[in-house]
Amino acid sequence: MEYNTYNKLFKNMNVLLLLQQTAGRQATEAMPVLTDPVSTTLPTEAQMNIIDLAQKGGWIMIVLLVLSLVAFFIFIQRFLIIRRANKSDEGFMNRIKDYIYDGKIESALNLCRKTKSQSARMIEKGISRLGRPMNDVLVAIENVGNIEVAKLEKGLSILSTIAAAAPMIGFLGTVTGMVRAFFAMANAGTNVDISMLSSGIYEALVTTVGGLIVGIITLFGYNYLVAQVDNVVNNLEARTMEFMDLLNEPAN
Repeated sequence: MEYNTYNKLFKNMNVLLLLQQTAGRQATEAMPVLTDPVSTTLPTEAQMNIIDLAQKGGWIMIVLLVLSLVAFFIFIQRFLIIRRANKSDEGFMNRIKDYIYDGKIESALNLCRKTKSQSARMIEKGISRLGRPMNDVLVAIENVGNIEVAKLEKGLSILSTIAAAAPMIGFLGTVTGMVRAFFAMANAGTNVDISMLSSGIYEALVTTVGGLIVGIITLFGYNYLVAQVDNVVNNLEARTMEFMDLLNEPAN
């Protein structure tokens, strides 16, 4: 009798436990999944590339772009020409000396004509003036040298102008941008919104940065080319002195 009673109680407890587990599982499945409100409500950070930033500068940036392209073209052109002028042929002057010592003036002139360099054109002019006073020969060589240096410096004045004008044009964009911003503020009256001023402020700041970048880079390029031209001038002067010493040796 007691055994049957305990057996029934045990079965009833198992049934209750199963019902509780089933109810708990259903409640868990029905419970909505909570998400982090911070991760869903945070706005994405705005991204801006160089092109978008440049467009904020308005028409001033177009002017600066044209100036930068002109400066880049002149720099590359002058760089290649000046680098070619800096290359010296050591065997050239030795052959000229041999021809002068042997009295082969025509051969020396032909060698100068075949050699495409600034120093060769200067020496050719000096050889063509042989027989005249040494001062006349030196003046003729120097005149040709001045012409050759002027050819090398062609376009450098444009680079210096761009280096000085680009920051000023950028500052012009700063002024026009601030004028636009204050004009929009005046027309808005009491309903001033920061979004109304953003375009003018963007133009003011972006054009200043653009003008400074173009001007600084162009200035560095200009100074580099000027230094290279100075090296060419020093080499031409050295060749001139070497040729004049060559002319004085037979007389001694």
